[in-house]
Amino acid sequence: MTYCITPLPLAPFRPLLALDDIALAEHGARRMVAQTPNSAPCRVSLIDAEPGESLILLNHAHLTAAASPYRANGPIFVREAAVEATPVIGALPAILNGRLLSLRAYDRSWMMTDAEVAEGDAVETWLIARLADPLIETVHIHTARRGCYMAAASRPA
Repeated sequence: MTYCITPLPLAPFRPLLALDDIALAEHGARRMVAQTPNSAPCRVSLIDAEPGESLILLNHAHLTAAASPYRANGPIFVREAAVEATPVIGALPAILNGRLLSLRAYDRSWMMTDAEVAEGDAVETWLIARLADPLIETVHIHTARRGCYMAAASRPA
């Protein structure tokens, strides 16, 4: 059993990238500049912005199933120069390595069935074990300290 890490698609965010700061604010978003290495992970390209690189910080609904009490949204970064990453099979993208992560497993009804906080090799071990369970449909990966959504993990297609 392995896993697939899926980035967010670029298309829904592309219109925001062309907006000025006033128009972004009307959408509840802000243009930011990365200040330090590994401080602004892009959820579309699955890489950290370099210091000085421009990003959009916005609220994103990452779990929208209306019937689930776990509906959720939160802040994410999208690099202005983002190119949509391809799904990553059997490996953790660099933005997930070296971070303390909150892993949340959901079934087909979007009910949370398990959760863990892990980093390093323990993330991969946990993902493989949970996705071997046929009742688990997907795992949402968040930063553990700030709780920001990072990516989704599922079985490869």
